[in-house]
Amino acid sequence: MKFTKTLIAVSLAVMSADTFAAAFQLAEHSASGLGRAFAGEAAVADDASVVARNPALMTLFKNKQISVAGVAIIPDVSLTGKSAAYGLDESVLDDDSIAPSAFVPAGYFTMPVNDKVSVGFGVFSNFGLSTEFDENYAAGQIAGETEIVTVNMNASVAYKVTEQFSFGIGINAVYADATVIRKVGINPNVPASTDAVNLEGDDTGYGLNVGLMYQLDENSRLGFNYRTETDITFDGTFSSTAKSIPELPGSVEITLPAIAEFSGSHQLNGKLGLHYSVLWTGWSSFESLEANVNGPTGDFVGFSKEEDFSDAMRYSVGTDYQYSENLLLRAGVAFDESPVSQQHLSISIPDTDRFWFSFGGNYAIDKNSNVDLGVSILRGKTQNFTETDDSGADWSFESKGHAVLLGAQYNYTF
Repeated sequence: MKFTKTLIAVSLAVMSADTFAAAFQLAEHSASGLGRAFAGEAAVADDASVVARNPALMTLFKNKQISVAGVAIIPDVSLTGKSAAYGLDESVLDDDSIAPSAFVPAGYFTMPVNDKVSVGFGVFSNFGLSTEFDENYAAGQIAGETEIVTVNMNASVAYKVTEQFSFGIGINAVYADATVIRKVGINPNVPASTDAVNLEGDDTGYGLNVGLMYQLDENSRLGFNYRTETDITFDGTFSSTAKSIPELPGSVEITLPAIAEFSGSHQLNGKLGLHYSVLWTGWSSFESLEANVNGPTGDFVGFSKEEDFSDAMRYSVGTDYQYSENLLLRAGVAFDESPVSQQHLSISIPDTDRFWFSFGGNYAIDKNSNVDLGVSILRGKTQNFTETDDSGADWSFESKGHAVLLGAQYNYTF
């Protein structure tokens, strides 16, 4: 479970990302897409990052391409206590920063093999989460530290069936790492910083994605991509200082959801383009977080939390404008639906419906290289909810979640 200093381990260190698509889904695959709120991603063929959203688009490229991108996530997720257990003042629950800033990198390569076949490779992330509370936080049993990190390594091939229609298929190896730490919190018998749950584990799962592209005419294109579920069993260790449980082998099984996206891209005239997407995520596959522990006298459940997510939708529309020969401007808006019901809102996986307001651009340095910059401002709804810990104590909160995303990308054609 402990990592050696391999390339994957180094990647994980910088990919511990906060959850700023629905639940702990990440949309930050490229800076080019970020500039239009990722509208039209399964139909727009900006650069080699198409590997992440629709491999069928690779057939549109006549030359080899490399894209290297990074998105900085600057969150503003805060909690205000509305009522506390054990007669405590509600202000003990206030926390103005439960999600640390993060950086999400990605890299892609595409290459035409001949006039019909293209191949591509990518390293990116579809899921990630990080929330962290002070070890003496009053509601320690529902707070602590929660981290889910994934690295998706993809190899894809695309085939041009006709001049109008192409399809692509990709194989995904998803490396995932999880940490769940819960503290005792307010307790008259032991210090608040005592571990109630300490669970760490990792695994690699596998899945497929399939993409389709249809060129309506020289100015209009439709695209579709489907990504299968990925089963992950986090094998690692479990311990609980509060329950006098030493470090024991443990595991957590979850299913990363399937994702489907339909997109359109239309060049309205020589300068203006219109793009849109409808994205579905099958979050109903994520039902609970439960740690199964291998004890000396038999297996037992060391930690359990019902999640009961629902499938969720994301809608986006964007535009780009060729301002000059070298400069393309972008803008977009999106609505991201939360899969979490009011009954299952949690401070460990904070989530809400949110709106994206994005803008950016592409600048051509020369005929072979160009750079993308993108900015998104995310505004979430204010939520009021009550969460019950393992002791049966109720804690009530008002949560607010906003963020700013800053992306940069370099593309080279050769």
